[in-house]
Order: sequence, then structure tokens, then C-alpha cells
Amino acid sequence: MIFIKDTKIEPESVPDIPQGSVEQASLAQLAASNIKFDYASQEQLLFELNVRGQTVTAAKDLDRSGMAFAIFRKSRCNPDFWNRTNEGGFRLKKGASPGEAITDIYEHGRKYATECATAMVIVYYRALLVVWGPETFNRIFPKIELMNWHHLDRLLREIGLMRKFPLYLPGDRLYFANPDVDPMTPQWQGENVIDLNGKLYYGHGVGINDADTIIRALNKNRIENADESAYLMDAAGRPDYNKLFRASQSR
Repeated sequence: MIFIKDTKIEPESVPDIPQGSVEQASLAQLAASNIKFDYASQEQLLFELNVRGQTVTAAKDLDRSGMAFAIFRKSRCNPDFWNRTNEGGFRLKKGASPGEAITDIYEHGRKYATECATAMVIVYYRALLVVWGPETFNRIFPKIELMNWHHLDRLLREIGLMRKFPLYLPGDRLYFANPDVDPMTPQWQGENVIDLNGKLYYGHGVGINDADTIIRALNKNRIENADESAYLMDAAGRPDYNKLFRASQSR
């Protein structure tokens, strides 16, 4: 159930939702749930739906970008926009435009390589860049450092925190855990993914697949005589959409 200022809202009353879109699917799931979802305004609801839709688009586009998978000690980035840190992360160069730097990853993906958690952060930055436009994006994120959850901006810290929710929606960051991972291949201890539609998921290094395919890939990298399968965790790293909306409204 969706409520705006204590008034229940039906999906058909929300304007400008494209038919067959991620936004429409997310709106329908929220409305059909027995859980009450409160929003301060219609604009706040539309913002969340828009970011969710752009997150799915950003995930699909990153899958096509040519960015390679690499552990941190083998990571690489375009030095025109980023300094590679000693840890293997990417720090925005002084004087570089944050929006242009994120865009460069998508336009010149073959110059980049990193692991799956960092790819998730890139996806959310890209989604917000599209929703806000470069002027607002650059104002809100003047400094960016990309390295899994270790250097997250305070406005994005929630995507690094796995919490249980009553409902999972497109654009959520989910995690496939592999408890019996082979210690010789620790990069297969799990896979961070973006939920595309509840059936397909984007994970950097495994591409776009259904849950069974991702689980099979993880299960191929377990210790000998492993008896516990990889599985999709009942939790998500979800942006605080209300906080992001308020940040975009401030001057």
C-alpha cells in the first residue's frame, strides 16, 4: 500500500509512468503489498521510482561497457579521470568533473577493471547522474572514491549495509553468498548483484542471469566435498531514497 500524507494512492493515479517500465513494475509491487509505504509527496515517490528505473538501465549498460572483472591488486582505470590508489580503488582526480568521470567508465569501459562490489557503486552513481543531471550530481558528489563499501559517500552508505526488507524491488542491491567457497578462489565467496526484475540479476563478472545460473557458477568454486550450496540472501543494500531526494532539493 502506498500512502502520501496519510492518503492511500492507487497506481493509476500516479502520472508519467511508462507502460511496461521498471517504474511501473515497482509501483505495482508497492501498491499490491500489505506493507504500508509512506511518502511525504508524490515527487518523492516519483524520485524513488525514477532512480530504480535508472539503476536497472545503468546495470545493463555497465554489462555492455566492456569493463573487466579484476581483484583489487589487478584493477585499472582511465588516468585521465582517476588516480588508482594503493588499495586498488579509483579516486577522482583533482579538477576532474565527477559526472564526466562516471560517464567515462560507461563510454570507455575497456580501460577499467574492478570487482563486483565496486561495480554496484558505479551503477548507483550512474543512475543518480542521469536522474539529477551533471550540475546537481557534481554539486552533491564533488569527491568520489570507488572501492567496494570502504569509501562510500555518506549519502550512499546504505547500499553497503545488508538489511532484511519485507519487499524487494528492481534496483535493489542483493547478494548471493557462497559459504563453502574454495579458499584458493576467494573472489567467488559471493556475488553482488542488481535486481533487474525479480527474475534476472546483473553481477559484474557473471553478467545478466537468473538466480539458478549465478548459484551454479558459485557452486563450481567450492571446497572439495562441499555440502552447502550458494544461495540468495534474504537482505538488500538499498539506497536511502528519502535522503537522496532531500539532498537534491537543497541548495
